[in-house]
Amino acid sequence: MSVMDEIRQRLAVLAPVKVELIDDSALHAGHAGARSGGGHYRLSIVSAAFAGKNTVSRHRMIYDALGDMMRKEIHALAIQAETPEDL
Repeated sequence: MSVMDEIRQRLAVLAPVKVELIDDSALHAGHAGARSGGGHYRLSIVSAAFAGKNTVSRHRMIYDALGDMMRKEIHALAIQAETPEDL
């Protein structure tokens, strides 16, 4: 399973209605994190699970869902997390 597929699979616990995931790793070639194998990603996710949560709490929910991937496969993750009502 690819890293992108695993990210999507792990984020499924948040019951997202929309997930856009972009691999920006090629833009960071030569960067220390890229050399160690960790990728750079951009995530836009929409989920009702974020309702009533501030930005930090939403990001923590995503980090919790991704678990140990944040220490290995993912070096950097830019996040835009919204509820359906935010759109």
